[in-house]
Amino acid sequence: MGGEPGRNSVPRTYDNLIGGKSVASPSTFESRSSSVHADVLGVFPEATKEQVREACSVARKAFATWSTTPAPIRGEVIGKVGDALEREKESLSKLVTREMGKTLREARGSVQEAIDTCRFFQSEGRRLYGQTVPSEMPNKELTTYRRPLGVVGMVTAGNFPIAVPSWKIIPALVTGNTIVWKPSEDAPAVALAFAKTFEEAGLPGGVLNVVFGGGAGAAGEFLVDMMDEGLLEKFAFTGSTAVGRRIGEIAGRNLLHPTLELGGKNPLVVMRDADLENAVQGALFSAFGTGGQRCTSAGNVIVDAPLHDAFVTRFLEEVEKIRIGDPTKHDDVLYGPFINRRFFERWQEHLEWGAEDGATLAYGKGRIAAGNTPSGWAGDDPESGHYGWPTVWTDVRPGMRLFQEEVFGPTINIVRVDGIDEALAAANAVEYGLSSAIYTNDREWAHQFKVRIEAGMSSINNTTVGAEAHLPFGGVKGSGNGTRESGIWVIDAYTYWHAVNDDVSGRLQLAQLETAYVEPGAPIDVGALFD
Repeated sequence: MGGEPGRNSVPRTYDNLIGGKSVASPSTFESRSSSVHADVLGVFPEATKEQVREACSVARKAFATWSTTPAPIRGEVIGKVGDALEREKESLSKLVTREMGKTLREARGSVQEAIDTCRFFQSEGRRLYGQTVPSEMPNKELTTYRRPLGVVGMVTAGNFPIAVPSWKIIPALVTGNTIVWKPSEDAPAVALAFAKTFEEAGLPGGVLNVVFGGGAGAAGEFLVDMMDEGLLEKFAFTGSTAVGRRIGEIAGRNLLHPTLELGGKNPLVVMRDADLENAVQGALFSAFGTGGQRCTSAGNVIVDAPLHDAFVTRFLEEVEKIRIGDPTKHDDVLYGPFINRRFFERWQEHLEWGAEDGATLAYGKGRIAAGNTPSGWAGDDPESGHYGWPTVWTDVRPGMRLFQEEVFGPTINIVRVDGIDEALAAANAVEYGLSSAIYTNDREWAHQFKVRIEAGMSSINNTTVGAEAHLPFGGVKGSGNGTRESGIWVIDAYTYWHAVNDDVSGRLQLAQLETAYVEPGAPIDVGALFD
């Protein structure tokens, strides 16, 4: 696969992909490595509103042919995308690490998730089943079919620049839709490389169009505006709850049903009978994997009182050992830099919330800088990117801002409760409902958690993070609108049901009015029957 961004003394300039052609924009932006800001991966276009509109028009023209391409053939194209991803897995993983700062181990996992998604949906091209339904009238056939929606607008985040787009793009394509995708401005190089795998696979021009740029006042907002112009039949978004609500409002007035994968303040409950070491390791990765920059990262670790002190002691011991640094240089770091300045500044603000709330800062000293490095710092230049200390708060209670709001950075709250009822009350006392976890060996407590937790996803004796390609992903409350990604469930998001009534009787037949219902016989009296 050629043409993906690489290391150059003079950064290359890249274009939008519209209708299978490269389309330049009058304005551009640089993609810089999150780990080393001086490392420029390339110069990317700021798509204009007219270019976004043109991409939607091109996608509409391509829909006529792509939607009528047999679904098994569409699935074969997706299979070839999986082949390209598998061949390029290592180079793509390194690109993810270089651009947005994910560790190489996690980057490999995210690329593998896209590969798994391709493998799953390749076969779904042969399983887009409808149903044959019995009619209540003679000489009639009732059948149902899945039909594609049309043109789908997509905006994705930069923390999973291949895995999450694959959850949207691949099922949308296999079901016959065409796409205009605005990837995150934090990872345009990864997005371009991913898009090139579809070209290699033989996807016709115009079926997948990529427009680059920012969000508010830029390509992302322009794409949202296309709903009001009648150029989209569907919108799929991963990002903040605030932006998701706005997209939902615009979609609603246009009678569109968007896919909204939004924020989270995910609870991880540790009951008094939990395996302490397993719970500590699970909480550590849930809180600090990807530097806490996952929508499924743990926000509140809710610990049952009898185990609270022992948990805090062991957890802090492990936090002090966390290796942090440039993941392009070190394979053993747990996390690297903040993906962007916005996340970093939000994380810095939360240090003030904690002090105002009266929580106890048990570990952490803000930004990693010269003369202010944790014991696990890998020794890189801390000024090369935005790096933060792992931060642990204790004495946190429901109602505190620290407890309520998503931070998106390396920070975790420890909340003391007494018993399963208090644990569940605390776990549900936020506006979000994305992911959740409980550590316990008590079957009844685990059952209570499954039944009473307000979340779209739950783990028992496992982390709040992680997903598999064949399991539904999504949240409730402020974390989403009930749509799901991944697995067979996502097909409902990109298709509608078409019911067909095929009458071969040769005459007017009226169900209900002419149905030959069976007339009941005389009522029986069982007592009298055996007198």
